[in-house]
Amino acid sequence: MELWKLLVASGFFLASWVLGAGGENLPVCSFPAIYNFGDSNSDTGGISAAFEPIRAPYGEAFFHKPAGRDSDGRLIIDFIAERLRLPYLSAYLNSLGTNYRHGANFATGGSTIRRPNETIYEYGISPFSLDMQTTQFLQFKARSAELYREAKNPSDRSTLPNPQDFAKALYTFDIGQNDLSVGFRKLSFDQIRAALPDILNQLATAVRRIYEQGGRSFWIHNTGPIGCLPVNLFYNLNPPPGYLDDHGCVKGQNDIAIEFNRQLKDRVIKLRAELPQAAITYVDVYAAKYGLISSAKTEAGFADPMKVCCGYHVKYDHVWCGNKGMVNGSEVYGPSCQTPSSYISWDGVHYTQGANQWVANHILNGSLSSNPPTPITQACHRS
Repeated sequence: MELWKLLVASGFFLASWVLGAGGENLPVCSFPAIYNFGDSNSDTGGISAAFEPIRAPYGEAFFHKPAGRDSDGRLIIDFIAERLRLPYLSAYLNSLGTNYRHGANFATGGSTIRRPNETIYEYGISPFSLDMQTTQFLQFKARSAELYREAKNPSDRSTLPNPQDFAKALYTFDIGQNDLSVGFRKLSFDQIRAALPDILNQLATAVRRIYEQGGRSFWIHNTGPIGCLPVNLFYNLNPPPGYLDDHGCVKGQNDIAIEFNRQLKDRVIKLRAELPQAAITYVDVYAAKYGLISSAKTEAGFADPMKVCCGYHVKYDHVWCGNKGMVNGSEVYGPSCQTPSSYISWDGVHYTQGANQWVANHILNGSLSSNPPTPITQACHRS
């Protein structure tokens, strides 16, 4: 039996009816597919297919081998698929071993909302920005429908989406973190703030393009507390007073992320008015991740959130997870820690499977979506 089916059979059964936020009984949505757009927080193999594959020990905690994911195991998008009783998403860019019957993943590690003006070989920013991902989706939709019509027998259609399912699918977005990280590298905080309306208008344009193609259900993550990524302190061991908050996060960066999220929420409210047939859920991933970091030791059972599981990180010497490097004239390998499940940060930038699962458990039940609170199993219902 396929892995995703085993997971469903062993505890991911969903009741047919649940209590709605307004006190009404709403049916569980029957999403036949997921189409995802994003960056490394939800990339399930795109950047590995397009460029150099992600290497071990990535993926080993769950897949027992590298699986195109920037984690030791599953990402939030994988837990979304499990909750909706669907298989894990194949990356659109992956040409081998793929199945698109229940959706496709257009996310790639390093992607931004706005088009990049640098190459991936400089700072790891992907050429597949959000407008390119939506263009790929439009091509995928048209081409797969053509192949579906031309298929001679059912087996030829088994890995293709049913054209009727695009209108019933869930469209998920988790992107924007890299727009901020590029800004922190190149711009002042005031310049980043000035760029936010354009960034979010481009995200809104992507949602509108999919809506015009028949998409109706949208699940949009805000951006996480980027100032809490341990990488921020790799080369800043003695930050000045006031630079960090009470949990060791870079306060100025998190303030920008909060402003990004405030404007994103406002833009989602406008989109609901502009797209009258759309069900658009805004999901406060920031609150979930910051809640995890702030309660890591006392409630969540994790180690210090600023500690990194994979890689060699001693003072100013850093060898990234799964790589080799020279430190004081000796070759050093960046290994995994012994207990990844007790860590929040996998490699200094990305979360461990354990942390991803914790966040997923706190967002998929609807407690961190708003107007009204909407569990992902009800995300087809318009507010």
